[in-house]
Amino acid sequence: MQFLPRKIRPSILHILVFVFFLILISIYVFSTGDTSMLIWGVPTLICLLLIPMGLTYLSQSQYSDLIPVYETSAKEVKIRDINESMVSKPIKIEGLVEEVRFRSLNRPHFIIGDRTGVTTVKMFTNPQNDINKGDVVEVYGQVIKRYIFYGDPIVNGVDIRVTRPSEKSSSSAEKSRKKK
Repeated sequence: MQFLPRKIRPSILHILVFVFFLILISIYVFSTGDTSMLIWGVPTLICLLLIPMGLTYLSQSQYSDLIPVYETSAKEVKIRDINESMVSKPIKIEGLVEEVRFRSLNRPHFIIGDRTGVTTVKMFTNPQNDINKGDVVEVYGQVIKRYIFYGDPIVNGVDIRVTRPSEKSSSSAEKSRKKK
């Protein structure tokens, strides 16, 4: 078993909060000369990075444990067939990534389409592989309502895998291999 199942990195938001408080503490210490602020300031800054990264690790390890369960119990469906009667049921969909949102917040949302329709796949942790616009993917997840108690049914993604990379991502990977 790997110690860290996936790459764990803080989101841009966590880094900005860290930098903001680092600047505030630095201004205070340099303007007043009061170094006792560093006694609680430095540990707080460290916690501002470590706590979100720890939560990301816990979330990713929980999701990686769920992948085999979803692989065996998920029902393969077309996007047009996703409806409110399927809420909280495990499903598998295949489709083309039309858009990627919120990747920098470590909570990516993917707009996935097949020939029958389009849906949103929300993930509450970064996927194992980089997913780009134009990739053909296979998604395991659970149907949820967009806004907890109401809204259209969408997919809470547990695992997303590239089955066929986009032309752009496959050509850039090919170029990087040629450089080596």
